[in-house]
Amino acid sequence: MYHNSSQKKFWTYDKEETLDKLRLEANQKFCSKALSSGKPGINESMLLDGREEKVLFRHYEKRLLDFCAMFKPVMPKSVVGTACMYFRRFYLNNSLMDYHPRTIMLTCTYLSCKVDEFNVSSTQFVGNLQDSPAGQERALEQILEYELLLIQQLNFHLVVHNPYRPLEGFLIDMKTRYPLLENPEMLRKSAEDFLNRAAMTDIGLLFSPSQIALTAILNSATRAGLKIEAYLTECVGLKEDKETLSKIYESMRRKYFPPFFYS
Repeated sequence: MYHNSSQKKFWTYDKEETLDKLRLEANQKFCSKALSSGKPGINESMLLDGREEKVLFRHYEKRLLDFCAMFKPVMPKSVVGTACMYFRRFYLNNSLMDYHPRTIMLTCTYLSCKVDEFNVSSTQFVGNLQDSPAGQERALEQILEYELLLIQQLNFHLVVHNPYRPLEGFLIDMKTRYPLLENPEMLRKSAEDFLNRAAMTDIGLLFSPSQIALTAILNSATRAGLKIEAYLTECVGLKEDKETLSKIYESMRRKYFPPFFYS
């Protein structure tokens, strides 16, 4: 499904430099508009540069994940992954100075609940905020106001393919077709930790969900001191496709998968 999806066609990029360029263009566009507006008191020192925007983005992305982690009822991983992807997609073409990231992060999460059919009411959603009742009401008004804008900025491409389902598929496959590993479930926690941390990087905009999930499995096996090359060559069918196998191992070493994943 992924290979025929809007995610593959419109939201998967060939290199990290493309993402950096889009973000820089969004920053420069806002700065140019602000400086040419003629409004008194606006100067370059008041505006964020690209590096500062990245720092602020990471802060609010962490707040998004914290909000999802504390959410009641428990939020499915797929909903969290979709919310993170919406947040990253939105700020590829928009500046954080143009739209407040707290409002956008909440709108992304609210929309992901609806798209992934996680049934919570709007009142229940904002009830998870550590705000006063009046603050929760204002937040809901902002979310509903920005929801259509978010959908438009995502080009109405709302279905997100996350790596969590492929991870389940690989674990099931290893249980049924890879008897050399007695207990594939031992790889789950470390692999899920990998995916959780990967959500805070650009790899979802650069690689397919199945490749990310397989890398999580390989990383977990490496941490446990296990060798599962035979699974790749015999079960996944890469025995004759040395180029693809080489790319998988190379992706694990690239900077898209930060070194702390392996510490």
